[in-house]
Amino acid sequence: MTTQALEPTLPRYAEACLDAVATSVLAAAGVPGEPNPLRLAPAERTCVLLVDGLGWELLRAPPAAAPFLSELAMPATPLTSGFPATTATSLGTLGTGRPPGRHGLLGYQVAIPGTGSLLNALRWDESVDPCQWQPGSTIFERAAAAGVRATRVSARQLQGSGLSAAALRGAAFAAADTPGMLVSAAADALAGEGPALVMVYYGDLDATGHLAGCGSDAWRYQLAHVDKLAEQLAAALPHGSVLHVTADHGMTDVPAADRIDADQLPALREGVELLGGEPRARHVYCRPGAAGDVLAAWTEVLGERAWVVTRDQAVAEGWFGPVDGAFLPRIGDVVAAPSGSCAVVATRAEPRESALIGMHGSLTPADQLVPLLTYEVT
Repeated sequence: MTTQALEPTLPRYAEACLDAVATSVLAAAGVPGEPNPLRLAPAERTCVLLVDGLGWELLRAPPAAAPFLSELAMPATPLTSGFPATTATSLGTLGTGRPPGRHGLLGYQVAIPGTGSLLNALRWDESVDPCQWQPGSTIFERAAAAGVRATRVSARQLQGSGLSAAALRGAAFAAADTPGMLVSAAADALAGEGPALVMVYYGDLDATGHLAGCGSDAWRYQLAHVDKLAEQLAAALPHGSVLHVTADHGMTDVPAADRIDADQLPALREGVELLGGEPRARHVYCRPGAAGDVLAAWTEVLGERAWVVTRDQAVAEGWFGPVDGAFLPRIGDVVAAPSGSCAVVATRAEPRESALIGMHGSLTPADQLVPLLTYEVT
C-alpha cells in the first residue's frame, strides 16, 4: 500500500454520485421503486444534458466564460462521478443508476477474463456482447416500462456503439451532429403527451481538454459554446420541463515532468501481464504469484504520487461501490490512482492516450467532482 499523505476523494455512491442522479431523475418522473436521494421535485418532462469533461472545479474557475451555467452553479453543490472517473464508467453509472461494481463497466480498458486481452470500452470488441457484459437494466428500460418516453440525443456515430448498447439501451435515438441539432432534437423529444425523459450528450469540451488542455484558451472558448448550448436548451424546452446539467468527470492537465512512463521503467512492467485502465486510473493485471511484488514495485516507484492498493483493498474501501463477484476479475490485481497532476503513461503501448494534455480518471477533486445544475422551464 502507498504511503500517500493526501486522502482520496472517494465516490459517494447512492448519495451524491451519478448513480444517485439517475435514480432520482427516474423517481421524479414517477417511476416506481426508484430512490430519490437528491430529493428532486416531481417532473413530467426531464432533460439531462451530459457534458463530457465539465468538472466542477473547471466550471467554477472562469465564471465569465459561462455566465448561464455559473449562475445555476451558485446554489449548487458538487457530486462525485465514481471510479474510475472516465466516460465509459460514468455512462454506465448514469445509464443504469448503479455503481461501477454493480454494472461492470469498470474502466477505459479492462481485462476480458480468461482471454489475456483488454476490452477498450470506447472502441469495443465485436467478440464481446455488450448486453452480457452489462446485463442489468438501464434507466431507459425502466423508464419505458413505467410509461415514460425515453430518448437519447447525441452524435450519429454513437448510435450503435458497444458502450451505448451496454449502458444506454432502451431509449429511442435521435441523431444530432451539431449543437443546434441537439437543442432541436431534445425539444422535439420532450414535446407531446405524457411523461418524457431525454438525455443529451455533448463531447466536444472533453475532446478540447484532451488535445489542448483544460487550462487552455481553447478550452475556455469551448466552455462558452457549452454555456450557449445549455442556455438554448433551457429556452427551447416545453413549458413545465426541467433541465439538469451534469458531467461524467473532471480533468487535469498533466505536465511532462509529472508523466511516469511504464514503458521506460522495467520495474513497472515486471510481473505484469496486462496494463489496463488509463494514465490516471490504472488496472494492473499480474502474472500468477506476482501480485505482491508488483504492488511493492508500483508503491516504491510512485510513492506519494499515487494511491496504490490491491484489488481487495480498493473494493473494501469502496472505490467501485459494492462489487458483484462476477465482475471482480475485471479489476486489476493492483489499482493505481495518481494524485496531483501525475499520470502513468505507456508511450509504446498507448501512444495516442499518452500524448494527451488533459487527462482524468483518478480520485482527486479535479477528477471526481462534477456539477448537477437545475433549471425549471416555467
